[in-house]
Amino acid sequence: MAVPVPAAVNAMAAAIAARHPSALGVLFYGSCLREQSFDGLMLDFYLIVESYGRAFDRAWLARANRLLPPNVFPFEHEGLIAKYAVLSADDFARLNGPEAETVSVWARFAQPSRLVWVAGDIATAAIVDAIARAAPTLFELTLPMLTGTGDVADMDIWREGFRLTYGAELRAERANRPGSVVDADPARYHAFARAVLAAIAREHGVGPNGEVPNAWSPAAAAGRWAKLRRNGKLLTLARLAKASATYAGGIDYLAWKISRHSGQKVTIRPWQRRWPILGAITLLPRLIAKGAIR
Repeated sequence: MAVPVPAAVNAMAAAIAARHPSALGVLFYGSCLREQSFDGLMLDFYLIVESYGRAFDRAWLARANRLLPPNVFPFEHEGLIAKYAVLSADDFARLNGPEAETVSVWARFAQPSRLVWVAGDIATAAIVDAIARAAPTLFELTLPMLTGTGDVADMDIWREGFRLTYGAELRAERANRPGSVVDADPARYHAFARAVLAAIAREHGVGPNGEVPNAWSPAAAAGRWAKLRRNGKLLTLARLAKASATYAGGIDYLAWKISRHSGQKVTIRPWQRRWPILGAITLLPRLIAKGAIR
C-alpha cells in the first residue's frame, strides 16, 4: 500500500481529504493503478473518515452515507477527473470482513490499492488492519467452492474468487475480466495467496495432513454466495437511485463506464438526464438484454 504513485495522484488525494473534516485516509485503487497515463480515464478513490456527521456540512448527506454507504462524488483536480467513495473507519473495517452483506468493499480491496494520503500513524494502522481482512474473506468463501485446488497458492483460488465477486454485482466488465485482474500482476497474487493461507491457518488451525481448513462448508458457502448475489444486485439499484441526488452527472458516468468496459455504446437522452432514476430504470433492461451488464 506504500508503493509510490504519480505525484498527481497524491495531489488529488490531498485535495479530496481537504474537502472533508475528519478525513483519516485516502486510498487509490482500480484499473488506473496499472496505467502509465491517465488521459481520458477516471481515477478511483476511497476516502475514509472518522465521522459522517463531521465529514459533511449537510446533515442529509451524513444520513445517506450512514444508511446506504458509501456516498460517491465526482471530483476534478489539475486536469484529472476522479470519483471518490466515502466510508467511516468503522464501516470500512466491517465491510472488509465476512460479516459484510455485500462484496463491494472486500472484493475491491483484496486487489491492489495504495494509501496515498493519511492523517497519521493511528489512521494508517486502522486502515491497514481493515484492508488486511479483505483477502482472507475472499479466500474463506472461495476455498469451499473449489474442488481439487492442488497447490494451496494456485492462482485458480483468486480467479474463482473474483469470478464469484464479479457475479455478485451488476457489472459491465467482459467475462474474462476476473482472470485478467490476476494475470496483470501474478507475482503479487502468488505472494498474497501464501500470506492469506497462512493467516487462515493461524485463525483456524491446520488439518491432519497440513491442509488449510475451510471455515465454511461447501453448502454453507454456496448459500452465502447466493445471498451475496441477491444483495449485490439490489444494492447496485439502490445506490443508483441515491446517486441521482448525491452524484452530479451520475447517469452519464454510468453510461461512460458501461461503454468503456463492455465495448457497447450507451446513449443518454436529455429526458434521462432530467429524470435520472426513471432514466436508469428504463435503460437497465435493454443493457441486460444486450449483455452490456450482467
